[in-house]
Amino acid sequence: MGEGGPDQAILAIFGGGGDLAWRKLVPALYDLYLDHWLPKRFALVGLGRQRLSDEEFRTRLRAGVDQFSRHGRTEARPWEEFAATLAFQSGDFGDRAWYAALDARMSALDRAWGGSATRILYLATPPDAVGTIAQGLGAAGLSRDRARARIVVEKPFGHDLVSARSLNHTLGEVFDESQIYRIDHYLGKETVQNILALRFANALFEPVWNRRYIDHVQIAVAETVGVEQRGHYYDHAGALRDMIQNHLLQVLCLIAMEPPVRLDAGEIRSKKVDVLRAIRPIAPAEVPRVAVRGQYGTGTIEGRAVPAYRAEKNVAPDSATETFAAVQFWVDNWRWQDVPFYLRTGKRLPAKVSEVSIQFRPVPHQAFPAKAVEHWQPNRLIVRIQPAEGILLRFQAKRPGPIMRPTKPCSST
Repeated sequence: MGEGGPDQAILAIFGGGGDLAWRKLVPALYDLYLDHWLPKRFALVGLGRQRLSDEEFRTRLRAGVDQFSRHGRTEARPWEEFAATLAFQSGDFGDRAWYAALDARMSALDRAWGGSATRILYLATPPDAVGTIAQGLGAAGLSRDRARARIVVEKPFGHDLVSARSLNHTLGEVFDESQIYRIDHYLGKETVQNILALRFANALFEPVWNRRYIDHVQIAVAETVGVEQRGHYYDHAGALRDMIQNHLLQVLCLIAMEPPVRLDAGEIRSKKVDVLRAIRPIAPAEVPRVAVRGQYGTGTIEGRAVPAYRAEKNVAPDSATETFAAVQFWVDNWRWQDVPFYLRTGKRLPAKVSEVSIQFRPVPHQAFPAKAVEHWQPNRLIVRIQPAEGILLRFQAKRPGPIMRPTKPCSST
């Protein structure tokens, strides 16, 4: 590859000492490394306020990889090879000298590698830090090279429409639009991506993927964990902003979108936007009828005592922030008119599960006697996102025996 190609890349993670890098980003990068998907020359620089040496940073990240990598616990030799690419730079987001030091570090790697690496500036930070970081990057000249510099902004993107527009304006002052990547890491999950293949690579489902055959759609993400070390962020976000307005709405769009003309980013985005435009606005007076919110208290999870949300670290003792939210949406278009979409999410729930359940309408005429259908259930297509990834189709079939008694076996992939 030529200069700036994928053969060499430097990834700078702002907030690299935080929970997102520990649980999600670095375990995913390590999996890419084991699967030979990382560039030949690769370096990761974590940036944050913590006072960590490179070795302390690597030790901390290894604990996260051991717990969350899909390859399981690390082995000594591959981990040591991967860890050699990791470094940490302590500092403050408002310190302009910090960004100059990052530029110097990246330039030194360019010289050592004998070429110009792609520079990926990944912001795994709260929304209120994004503007400060973008301005610091611009002042240090780290946004100047449009061919090599990329800024990646993690969700949440602001906290409301006004702040999101302000953030877009700030980023646009420093970076060209072609350099800005606003991402939702939930879309990187294999089963979420598989929704596109399920819908548009199979002739079986498209004829019944509409209001005539589908009764309703449920999209649920339940977690057994609490807010962990994210109390400061979560108490200003809550379940609605943390999960529903990004992760779950993205999945809704994949389920509800029209078939794309071609499978490219612009076309898929266009079809998603059509769905979002069709979602029926919820008037303030209607909220109690279509939405529920709650907050977890003290209890036990898997036999272990857990504190109430208000007793968690960095959470206000009188907090009214929701840790559970459920909302009913309607997509007002020809395909989905009058089909409800139920989105719900929560923490400290009995089981960890993320899935989409598409329930079909009952058969138009029930020909079986009442005793034969006492356990009858509607057909359902279930897309399990985690932890047991897969696609299940639940349908009726005769139970073995002398009596016609349908039951509900399922076929899975």
